[in-house]
Amino acid sequence: MTIYDQLLSIRREKGAGFFVLLDPDDHAPEVLAAKACLCRDAGVDALLIGGSRMVNHDFKEAVTAVKSACDLPLIIFPGGHTQLSPDADALLFLSLISGRNPRWLIEEHVQAAPLIHSYELETISTGYMLIASGKTTAVEEVSGTQPLPRDNPGLAADHALAGQYLGLKMIYLEAGSGADAPVPDEIVAAVRRTVHLPLIVGGGIRSPEIAAAKVRAGADFIAVGTALETEAGEEILRQYVKTVHEIGKRRSHTR
Repeated sequence: MTIYDQLLSIRREKGAGFFVLLDPDDHAPEVLAAKACLCRDAGVDALLIGGSRMVNHDFKEAVTAVKSACDLPLIIFPGGHTQLSPDADALLFLSLISGRNPRWLIEEHVQAAPLIHSYELETISTGYMLIASGKTTAVEEVSGTQPLPRDNPGLAADHALAGQYLGLKMIYLEAGSGADAPVPDEIVAAVRRTVHLPLIVGGGIRSPEIAAAKVRAGADFIAVGTALETEAGEEILRQYVKTVHEIGKRRSHTR
């Protein structure tokens, strides 16, 4: 079974899934490995690994350490073509469809393609959409693109629909690491009504209650990273996991 099939299975069986993002720029490989084990024990569904700033040259070492310590699905969430490793289970092949910078629409992908092929990495083509969050985030700085406005759900839905027509497999709505505010529920709901693709929502999700609101609005997967840096204990992780799964199951029963 592919990792993508596993994600679809999580959505089908649990209603919604919970991901934790590990950033190699913030922690040494051994620390990331310990965090991964904590996530596994708390019931996290999958791990994302990657960062926006691309300053860490030990990316492969970090991936190897995490994968050696933990059997959770490990999916690269790349900040660029240098963030690749054959030890990961899959790669979100991100195209920044909310922006107009060709580097993040196709150029990075062309540079990454030969390595991905040689590593035999599973790719999950994903439309990456940056939504304004109240401040300039690292993703905005690195990508050199403007986020979509928070008050125009229809525009976000149109971008997601274009991604679906392009044949993408997932949509990722992103407020940005350390965002002041998460993606508005209205945008999540508008995208959910418009496309049938699995929908990931991340950035600015600082509590299980906020995660629950995104699932109620239509998110299939919640991704949290920065919010867990100061309180990454097993108990808070379990709260996130329990909340996301419970709300996801309730939502699936009403469909």
